[in-house]
Amino acid sequence: MGWEKEHLDLFLIPSGLLIMMGYHLFLLYRCLRLPQTTVIGYENHNKRVWVERMMQDDSKDTGVALQVIAGNISAANFMSSVSLSLSSLIGAWIGSSSNSNFMSDLIYGDASPSTISIKYISLLSCFLLAFASFVQSASYFVHANFLISTPYTDIPVKYVQSAAIRGSNFWSLGLRALYFATTLLLWIFGPIPMFVSSVIMVALLHFLDTNSTPLHQYRAPSKPPHSREGR
Repeated sequence: MGWEKEHLDLFLIPSGLLIMMGYHLFLLYRCLRLPQTTVIGYENHNKRVWVERMMQDDSKDTGVALQVIAGNISAANFMSSVSLSLSSLIGAWIGSSSNSNFMSDLIYGDASPSTISIKYISLLSCFLLAFASFVQSASYFVHANFLISTPYTDIPVKYVQSAAIRGSNFWSLGLRALYFATTLLLWIFGPIPMFVSSVIMVALLHFLDTNSTPLHQYRAPSKPPHSREGR
């Protein structure tokens, strides 16, 4: 049996997905073992210090903290709405059978109905994962909001730090799902665009995820100029 263009999907699609998954497994290893070399670890370090400063009695500014968290909640809600809208659009596209003949003329690869269905289902799965991740991100930020704004309590700082970091991690997971969705979206036009986009995406993400700035060791805040002892 000779070579046919349908065979491109069997080679390029697994290769592209393996490149994307391999990079993110490597990024996960760096986040766990060498967090200072990643932008995610650098941002989490600063967020831990931010929460610690906000929770201190002498410098606690609840209004500023709630505004910052409210901005994160709004961003997560917006991205979850976008992901759900795109999921609905893909679902409606799957239900329409009038696009198969038009798309088969543009695809250099396997254009069988079963392969096209796999493309849309994979793309839909990524958007649904992004939606769930952004919803979880908003949920953790709301929890951090409650902890910070609770009056007259001695809530441990690590509780608020955990909620803020988990919200940030789910935000990153939602973005990663959208990155996968971008490459799968190009698979609709054939395996070659999908493979090329995977290589370009990994090169771009490696540049964006790498941190070369040393982690700043924050000093303890100085005492306020107006001491309470003189009162």
